[in-house]
Amino acid sequence: MKKTNVFVISVVFVLTFALALQAQYVTQTFGENQSVNWSSQVVRATGIGAPNPNLPIAAQRSTAIRAAQLDALRNLLETIKGIYLSSETTVRNAMVENDVIRTRVEGLAQNFKQIEGPKYMSDGSVEVVYEMPITGAILDALLPGQFGGGQYSTAGQMVCPTCGQPWPQGKPVPPGVTLQQVGGTTMTATTSGAYTGLVIDCKGLGVRPAMAPKIVDEQGNEIYGSKFVSREWAVEIGMVGYDKDVNRARQNDRVTNNPLVIKGMQSSGPNKTDVVISNADAALIHQASANQNFLDKCKVMFIVN
Repeated sequence: MKKTNVFVISVVFVLTFALALQAQYVTQTFGENQSVNWSSQVVRATGIGAPNPNLPIAAQRSTAIRAAQLDALRNLLETIKGIYLSSETTVRNAMVENDVIRTRVEGLAQNFKQIEGPKYMSDGSVEVVYEMPITGAILDALLPGQFGGGQYSTAGQMVCPTCGQPWPQGKPVPPGVTLQQVGGTTMTATTSGAYTGLVIDCKGLGVRPAMAPKIVDEQGNEIYGSKFVSREWAVEIGMVGYDKDVNRARQNDRVTNNPLVIKGMQSSGPNKTDVVISNADAALIHQASANQNFLDKCKVMFIVN
């Protein structure tokens, strides 16, 4: 009895721990058997196949496996199609509008990795799970061919000399504190070190994950996006990383070890995948990146719900 209790407790602990880890990920679900994990940038789909009762018993299992694999492949492709490409379009829209993109994506979906199964059910059906990265070949097929050409906006902005963050307008400056100005071609604020990346806190703004999101200022000017990114880096690691926690994001290899953290103002675009920031923060980001080049290498993370 004691061994049984220990086993049950162990199983409950493992399941609870697994669910806790899953809750940390930024995921989107597409039906019961399809999802996108934006934290690890992979798409996952489950396929289920039933045996053909008209075939001999010996052949039924292999045909069920094949049916499950084809079902998983269809679900994988449908999941990819449902992903937001940008604030205006989905992958499905891009495939409809461009036959070259459609052909490439459909072909690339064959490059799946089977991560679970085949799992044999009591009714004779079979289940398999496929997974495929969003980064790499898929992004190469979907992202626009032309990148770059953006001009940095580095209008003067007063910042805290200790943390380098914009000083709130109207806030009294304590005695003994001298604000520094970000402007021209030099960042004069004394910080704990050069910024190594950018974290945008989008909590509560309803921002949704996408393959090619943007950061814009209050007038809608692009502050981060294809105009300021190396296409090679965008294809390799994705334009933005996603997390649910600011402190955990600070430790992410993408932006460590001293990211600039900015609070977003609101979501933008029909698909709500872009984020609006203040003009002052926009100037600070561009000034910092002009000196450290972290925008070009996609060292950017969005914190979402």
